[in-house]
Amino acid sequence: MLNPLLAISPLDGRYAQTVESLQTIFSEFGLIKNRIKIEIAWFQSLANNPKIKELPALSESTIQAMNEALLHFSVADAQAVKELEKTTNHDVKAVEYWIKNRFQNLNDFAQGMEFVHFSCTSEDINNLSHALMLQEACHQVLLPVCQQMAEEWRKMAHDLADTPMMCRTHGQSATPSTMGKEIANVLYRLERQIKQLQAQSFLGKINGAVGNYNAHLVAYPDVDWEEHNRQFVESLGLVFNPYTIQIEPHDYIAEFFQIISRINNILIDFNRDIWGYISLGYFKQRLKAGEVGSSTMPHKVNPIDFENSEGNLGLANAVLSHLANKLPISRWQRDLTDSTVLRNMGVGIGYSLLGYRNHLKGLGKLIANPEVMLADLDHSWELLAEPIQTVMRRYGLENPYDQLKALTRGERGMNQETIREFIQNLAIPDEAKQTLLQLTPHDYIGKASELAKRI
Repeated sequence: MLNPLLAISPLDGRYAQTVESLQTIFSEFGLIKNRIKIEIAWFQSLANNPKIKELPALSESTIQAMNEALLHFSVADAQAVKELEKTTNHDVKAVEYWIKNRFQNLNDFAQGMEFVHFSCTSEDINNLSHALMLQEACHQVLLPVCQQMAEEWRKMAHDLADTPMMCRTHGQSATPSTMGKEIANVLYRLERQIKQLQAQSFLGKINGAVGNYNAHLVAYPDVDWEEHNRQFVESLGLVFNPYTIQIEPHDYIAEFFQIISRINNILIDFNRDIWGYISLGYFKQRLKAGEVGSSTMPHKVNPIDFENSEGNLGLANAVLSHLANKLPISRWQRDLTDSTVLRNMGVGIGYSLLGYRNHLKGLGKLIANPEVMLADLDHSWELLAEPIQTVMRRYGLENPYDQLKALTRGERGMNQETIREFIQNLAIPDEAKQTLLQLTPHDYIGKASELAKRI
């Protein structure tokens, strides 16, 4: 077993435990296991086709033996495939030979063992394997952690729905909101992407060397190969792609990775905002006994989880962007540039998962600090310039914007008395004047609370 201290990639070293759920999916072991799954399922589908008379129907015991071998496929089994590859110098051919060696003592299998990999190009096996790997990662790993983030954000949005805060457009004091509403904004964005993840199709093909069933039809011209192969691909839980070259063109992979990249961008954006709110004191962080914030400054409690998340999501997007841009491009009917690139699918998804987990870890340390948020508002009565000039517009006062601009522009820390004196001198109905006089930066939040609670 690899010593984490000797790993080149931090995903297999420092962060191995955090991304452990991806190891059996995107490792060489995971790829080999899925190739064997496809080859066995393909062999069994051929045996079930009554027009392929040279391959006898398989006995229940043979089917069970094949299925159990797959169910209990081990690292030692994968290593045996790799030993065969040393001779074949071809990874998929090594899988074919492993299957033949493993089941050669089963009489009905032995009679038709040359139907293993029948009419297949390596890419028939590989594309289906990759699709199953991506589908498993999507449904078993990515969707659950994204939904966990969504629920954490929803709880924060509801808990802080009524907690007013000063917004900062361009980094400057701006119209108030509530912390809950600002989190609800990000939650809405994430939920749109989760729906797209849930709807993502994973495509597959098994139509031969250049996508036309050439060898299939020479061997068995009476078999409806397109229908047979459609049913086979769909039996794997994948969507059948009827038009391909030697490779499945990977457009769906690009779509999938672009969804993940958008989720990552949303999270990078949120990480930076939370980082800023911690810096402002809007959030405190729970202390953990024994932790050190700085090797020289004992007082520090750094927002390291959000920083770690941001950094790893950036790495993820760099990899996913290359994959999404490169994979749909292949010279003529096939070139090999996708092969080595596809082996890095787990890298892009691994850094994404690492970013999500660190973000969740950071959320678990946050403690809202409403007192600081309120103090900011108490020292920022200039925020009421917007509603005052808007009411002035309603009642036709001259140059309301310019009047408030002259009073407030560039003035930070304006107090209540200055604002109320201005309001008292306005030629507007008493009812409107009283509304403005009762307004404070704390309650000038529009529908923020309602919107936050509704999500």
